[in-house]
Amino acid sequence: MGNCCGKPDAGDTSQPRFAGSASAGATTASVPRKVGGPGRTLGGPSSGPDNTSSQDDARLRAAEAAEARAKAASTGGGKLQSQLAAQKKQTRNDTLKEVSDQALRQRDSASAAEARNWN
Repeated sequence: MGNCCGKPDAGDTSQPRFAGSASAGATTASVPRKVGGPGRTLGGPSSGPDNTSSQDDARLRAAEAAEARAKAASTGGGKLQSQLAAQKKQTRNDTLKEVSDQALRQRDSASAAEARNWN
């Protein structure tokens, strides 16, 4: 039996089923045949004399890449990075003093502008 928009299956010749009625017997799938031989481990050591040198080369390349990443992370990031580092080093009192000085400069410039514009 197909869905509401599709065609009915060609092999479906049974009578329609209604809610509450017993379902048709399910067909069983055949059991797959067993594959012989032992299992294999992925990424395990392979046999051969070249295996140890290739593993050592891979370890060496991985270590060099890790060192390069660590070195790149430790270097300065430029102007913004240095400004951020300076801001992080500031204490609360330093920050409050800086804000206070900025407010004083703003008031001084406002009073100077008012004096210039006075008739």
